[in-house]
Amino acid sequence: MPLNILVIMTDQLRADHCGFLPGAKVDTPNLDLLAGSGSFSNCITANPICTPARCALLTGKYTHQIGMVAMSGELSPQHPTYPRALQQAGYHTMGVGKFHFWQGWPWGQARGEGYDLTALTADAEAYGFDQVWEAAGKQLAVRSRCEHYAHLENKGLGDPYRDFVESEGKNSKQAAATVFTGKPWPFADEDYVDHMITDQVIHHLRERPKGKPFLMFASLCSPHPPFDPPARYLDGVLYEEVDDFIPTDPPMDMETKKRLWRMRRAYRALVRMIDTQVGRMLATLRAEGVLDSTMIVFTTDHGEMLGDHGCMQKQSYYASSARIPLAIRHPHYLTETPRVIPAPVELTDVTATILDAAGLDPQASLSLPWPAFNNRVPARSLLPILRGETERVRDIAFSECQDEWQML
Repeated sequence: MPLNILVIMTDQLRADHCGFLPGAKVDTPNLDLLAGSGSFSNCITANPICTPARCALLTGKYTHQIGMVAMSGELSPQHPTYPRALQQAGYHTMGVGKFHFWQGWPWGQARGEGYDLTALTADAEAYGFDQVWEAAGKQLAVRSRCEHYAHLENKGLGDPYRDFVESEGKNSKQAAATVFTGKPWPFADEDYVDHMITDQVIHHLRERPKGKPFLMFASLCSPHPPFDPPARYLDGVLYEEVDDFIPTDPPMDMETKKRLWRMRRAYRALVRMIDTQVGRMLATLRAEGVLDSTMIVFTTDHGEMLGDHGCMQKQSYYASSARIPLAIRHPHYLTETPRVIPAPVELTDVTATILDAAGLDPQASLSLPWPAFNNRVPARSLLPILRGETERVRDIAFSECQDEWQML
């Protein structure tokens, strides 16, 4: 039977906060296990914005090719996707967590007047998923309804949750204007979105059809703002762990530095929370007896400036924003010692690697069935690197953005 595929995605995770990469600022023992075949220290996002980057991973194409260069818009289901290719090859395909393949409502939409994702399951399944359990994301759940928000709503926590997120303030690209407080999650740990996503990943893995290979797209919502870790994770980050040095010129005022210190501490706590959830997923694969027949890929959509150069958020080509973590555990290519690969790679290369691991031709699987100027598939499989056949599959990594942002 072909290899199972587990794709674990996070939201807005800096590469320097993953223990499997040199100079990591956080210990992540479970994430480190995902680098059993190698980690890539120069993986570049396709686009340093949420929806475009996620759509690039889904399709293996650059964001201008699929009309998703900016945040707003909806990815057409006519584009070939890796879940659909796996589905057509006999895989049972599951998607749990934050998809964010569309954002059709305008910025400034009123509270509760976004999408009802619980009523749009068929639209998400159209990308090639047999089963879907979707979370909007922390801030997006203020406007949109999703499975996580429905759960909170049923417990009488819907409005209190939205009040909490709104009290944390709005996004800003300037650190001095960012007011996130780094307060801990005010509700029960089991109601936290990433805890619930992991619960659903575990449930779907246990209940999957046992006679078919599976794809599980497990997409966590952290460490995207608000920086709101459950208290036990925040308490676990010692004050002296958080570095005071923030690369910026001119120097920041003391109040901004203190605020950034609180945010950085909470961000580290969120990464440790992610590590715990990944550990739960790994334990489930072991219990199901499929760890050694499953390729695991761990990555994110883009990074987070977190005060570097006086900036917050993403949308820039500083390394904090554009460089992303990538780790692969392929059961056939495990190494005895950690292997960090410095070759330039792209987020789209993950797409080709997934299909190659399943025995499919990435070019054929991701090409449009009709002639088009943008039919070229830039994604390249990384398996030749993991097999030791070559040191690199490309010489440069490409990324793009819109308006005042640049192209790399």
